[in-house]
This record gives sequence, C-alpha cells and structure tokens, in this order.
Amino acid sequence: MFIDVPDDNAPNLERAFALRPEVLEAWQGLNEAVKSNADFRRHELATLAAARALRSSYCCLAHGKVLAEQFFDAETVAHLPEGLDDADRAVMAFAEKIVADATAVTQADVDELRAHGLTDTEITNVVLAATIRCFFSKTLDALGAQPDALYADLPTVLRDASVVGRPIETA
Repeated sequence: MFIDVPDDNAPNLERAFALRPEVLEAWQGLNEAVKSNADFRRHELATLAAARALRSSYCCLAHGKVLAEQFFDAETVAHLPEGLDDADRAVMAFAEKIVADATAVTQADVDELRAHGLTDTEITNVVLAATIRCFFSKTLDALGAQPDALYADLPTVLRDASVVGRPIETA
C-alpha cells in the first residue's frame, strides 16, 4: 500500500479507503444500486470484462471467484468469453470498449446489444457496471492495494488468468 494506513486484518480494499471510509461506503451504496435491478450473472460478466481491461488483478480475482462459485467452473471463467452465447460475448466486449474509450461507443454498439435482445435498461446496467468498476479499480491500483493473500488459494487456472496487474499479496 502506498499510503500509511493501519495494518489491521481488514481486506486490502478496506485499508485502501481507510483515510476516506465514507467514500467506500458511498461507493458500496452506488454499487448496490447498480446491481439492484440488473441480472447478477450479466453484471458479473460486464464487471469482469471491465476489470480485465483495467488490468485490475484485485477485481478480476474477486469477480472471477464469484463467477466460478455461482455460474461456471474455474476453467470456464479463465477463458471467458469463450463458451458464452453471442449476447454475453457482446456484453463483455461492450464493457471492454467502455473502459478503453467511452467516447468511442457508438449507436451501432448499442444497436448490436439490442439485436441480441438487451433492453435499454439492460444496456444501461452494463454501462453502469463498467463505469463504476473504473472508479473502484483505479482507486485500488493508484493506492497500491494488492489482492489479498487469500486469492492465492483459487484454482491455478483462474488465479493465473486473473492476475493481470498487481500481484497477489504474499502472506
């Protein structure tokens, strides 16, 4: 961690916000609001795609773990978007495009998602998942927060595919 914060047993993401806990609390509220009417699986796919594009190991590990525990196996998550249907592939590509250059998003991108059956609300949910991930991932990385050591226990294939930036903290 680049900043001087107490070295308690809190997860590194909480330690990163230790000097501004109200910001973490506000972000958590925003995150819950974004997820509140979104399809959870699709939200996690968009979040993972955004985290990969941001090179955020912390967020890739956390959301890859959720996807592996609730929707797929570790091998499948490591190779996403392989194996997904066209709609979910398009969602992940859209989230990546938002992270890379939101000004490059065009009507054609939105129309492609509509052609895959997404509603305007669902498209907005993908945008929100990607953009709130930008804030959170960039904050963690800019403050030097490494993924917690517990992520080293993930299956090797998932762990290796998810460490795209900062390495996992060593115990």
